[in-house]
Amino acid sequence: MPDLRPVIMVLGLLVAVLGIAMLFPMAANLTHADPFLRAEWRAFAVSSVICLGVGGGMFLTAQGAVKEITLQQSFLISALTWVVLVIFAAIPFYMGRYTLSVTDAAFEAMSALTTTGATVIVGLDEAPFGLLLWRSMLQWIGGIGIIIMAMAVMPLLSIGGMQLFKLESSDTSDKVLSHTSTLAAAITGLYVFLTTLCYLFYWGFGMSAFDALNHAMTTIATGGFSTKDASFGYFLSDTDVRGPVDLVATVFMLLGSLPFGLYLLMSRGQLGAIGKDAQARFFLTTVAIFIALMTLRVVNFYDGDWFEGFRRAAFNVVSIMTGTGYATTDYGLWGPFAVGFFFCIMFIGGCAGSTSCGMKVFLFQIALAALKLFGQRLAYPNGVFVAQYNGRPLTTDIFISVLTFFFVYFATFATVAVLLTLFKLDPTTALSAAGSAIANVGPGLGDIIGPSGNYKTLPDGAKWILSIAMLFGRLEFFTLLILLSPSFWNR
Repeated sequence: MPDLRPVIMVLGLLVAVLGIAMLFPMAANLTHADPFLRAEWRAFAVSSVICLGVGGGMFLTAQGAVKEITLQQSFLISALTWVVLVIFAAIPFYMGRYTLSVTDAAFEAMSALTTTGATVIVGLDEAPFGLLLWRSMLQWIGGIGIIIMAMAVMPLLSIGGMQLFKLESSDTSDKVLSHTSTLAAAITGLYVFLTTLCYLFYWGFGMSAFDALNHAMTTIATGGFSTKDASFGYFLSDTDVRGPVDLVATVFMLLGSLPFGLYLLMSRGQLGAIGKDAQARFFLTTVAIFIALMTLRVVNFYDGDWFEGFRRAAFNVVSIMTGTGYATTDYGLWGPFAVGFFFCIMFIGGCAGSTSCGMKVFLFQIALAALKLFGQRLAYPNGVFVAQYNGRPLTTDIFISVLTFFFVYFATFATVAVLLTLFKLDPTTALSAAGSAIANVGPGLGDIIGPSGNYKTLPDGAKWILSIAMLFGRLEFFTLLILLSPSFWNR
């Protein structure tokens, strides 16, 4: 059994930081003119005290007891960080006057921190400012903030954070910067810069400052929570919006789905880093092809207006493929082809080392490389062929690992879908809810949880199953599954 003191210390510090973050939505609620909405500040004030007390106590209890961290401890931290922070992040949802049950509060917090974007809250347009801000902040933290916090905290405790970064992000690239603390600071600065830039574009095009801030955080995090029930569709009909904010969102969703390490290389003078990276090229090419296909399909729905068809297709393709989950229209009305198309691309995801969820495109690249390799060997049995990825040879072990991941991914998806049918959900809802949760996308298909729907009416049991599926999808399965292996603890 590993020493749990470093685990307790790191988790305690992260919970305390979460308590400090609650002061921002508390302050936002105090700006309400309506006394009923203004009183919501108390839920965040009490929640903040709880987090600071419990988190500070955990940290002080284990402080000074850790000199290094083992692989077992890093896996525990990676998994428990999400579970513990979800529990404490759900407290304001439960204590507020929005009458969320324990199940709904936990579902909303899990959806936020895993950047899934599925919501059980109806009436966002009239919701308290603090509640809306808290949902957006959790997605911003969950997008990459938890990684940043862990990497920034661990060096202070004489613990290296690079292993945790690799566990959580599936980033298989080399270290861009030599020291973990330097990398954490660089990613933090980049994350804040992109969020600020996105905010300025939204605000400049006519969004209110509050809406622009919330959507900037959830766009860069590829999370998808909105301040409006109609999601981004609201802003396309808002007369105060003076520009194509949906196209702005499309660009920044793409930026959030590219490897952040490439941005750091570009900042150091390697301006062609994205063009040279096989994963980034494959991702952007795939997105362009999918947008072109969907534009051809939907242009007739907009009276042959090619620009309107393009902007609607581009926004929704990028939103679903990157796992953001915004919507400008109910794409279920575009016909069976669109429904099947969006169901398939929700599994793809963005690049490794980004805020995007899903399977990540590099897995598909390796799978295609394996398919090509085995095809060549069948055609030329005596030939010598070596598959490569980004200029590096791919071994059989890598192929087996990718194949195993595909199997576990879709086996879990099928299991979740079958379990959901036990709650008498129709096949479309069950399948799309399972896929959306595993891929951390948010909206599903059909009338209940589609782009114009909501998860509120689902049975509580289904919500708990989906919450667990979101966690497995965000941690990419093996970080959790390895904790169940006795051999791992006997090492």
